[in-house]
Amino acid sequence: MNADANRTVRIPYGRSSLELAVDPCTQVIEGEIAAFPPADTGETLVRRALENPVGTPQLAELAKSARTVVIVTSDHTRAMPSGTTMPLLLEEIRRGNPSADITILVATGLHRAMTEEEQRARFGNDIVDRERIVMHNAFDPSTCVDLGTLPSGACFFVNRLVTTCDLLVTEGFIEPHFFAGFSGGRKSILPGVCSERTVKENHSYRAIADKHAASGVLEGNPIHLDMVEAARRVHVAFILNVAMNGEKQIIGAWAGDVERAHEQGARFVGDLTGRDITVGDIVITGNGGYPLDQNLYQSPKAASTAAAYAGSNGVIILCCSCEDGMGAEHFEKLMQMGSPEEIDAYLSAIPADQTIPEQWCAQIYARILHDHKLILVTDHLEADLVRRCNMIPARSLDDALAQARELKGPNARVIVIPDGVNVVPNL
Repeated sequence: MNADANRTVRIPYGRSSLELAVDPCTQVIEGEIAAFPPADTGETLVRRALENPVGTPQLAELAKSARTVVIVTSDHTRAMPSGTTMPLLLEEIRRGNPSADITILVATGLHRAMTEEEQRARFGNDIVDRERIVMHNAFDPSTCVDLGTLPSGACFFVNRLVTTCDLLVTEGFIEPHFFAGFSGGRKSILPGVCSERTVKENHSYRAIADKHAASGVLEGNPIHLDMVEAARRVHVAFILNVAMNGEKQIIGAWAGDVERAHEQGARFVGDLTGRDITVGDIVITGNGGYPLDQNLYQSPKAASTAAAYAGSNGVIILCCSCEDGMGAEHFEKLMQMGSPEEIDAYLSAIPADQTIPEQWCAQIYARILHDHKLILVTDHLEADLVRRCNMIPARSLDDALAQARELKGPNARVIVIPDGVNVVPNL
């Protein structure tokens, strides 16, 4: 945290950034992870992790007796550097078993399928042209099998492919997550390749409202505990997870056991993202730029961080490009159904097994908007739509800051959190 004179702060926004000149009284809060320098090339860090797995044999050894292999990977809403990681995973598997039948299963969760263009941008032409890539479809019950119930009582329907292969491998990246604690690891399975019903129950109103369902928290987190059980029950044998800095460079890699390797990575990320809380009248933040700010549905991540620094009634300025619009049909409807209090009351009455898709983000927004005015800087959402979502529209950062000062006064204390996704408030 620092307060430098004549500093220009860049807030990730879409595929570029917004610039903001800050005065000496403005606090800028950034996780160390944003500027953390890689110790080596991304490929070298990943190879090193694969050579030294945590709690498992090397992947090539595991692959020797595996006729069928499934690799679960992230979809277009995550900045996973699969162009680096996937060729190395494929190389390792084929080093152990050249004849292995490999399927790459894209963990879409409840998101749309990746387009071919997005696949080529993510994996590279060679993998798209040569490998079998399957899109998970959470909305097609015929693709999933019933594996009973999870610790919370939620049902567990998961993609059949991960239950029938000889070797199950996942790749992902670790960053703070606003209700699962951290992304990566077990999240490749739940919500990644589970049915709509299972995802909804895991993200029920009660689960989201639990005090342990928070950024940076794994212990006692009911959402995390269900996710771990899901990954164990389908026998995830090996994971590869990475961490990245603000330039999307790989700065750390962990491989091996689904819990132990992920926990090492989460500790690394947690140490680089945790920051003490100070309170501002106006808190400005962004949702990490593309792909995380491609729609409003993904943006409660940064808004939640900003709310922790905005006290009981501070103004939040959220910079979110939203080039893909609202991002989710049910979320869009819920966000416009009334006041924050009315939305929360409606959602709180819904039983876990009747959870509406995407209600969790509306729930979190309702909680934030109950205490804070939120000004949304976006190029792609109409102003009337933003207002119907109980937010204040702004087409530029200067416009948003002027509106915020009208609400909080010309001497309001300003805090800037350029990337709200990669800051964990130390509660």
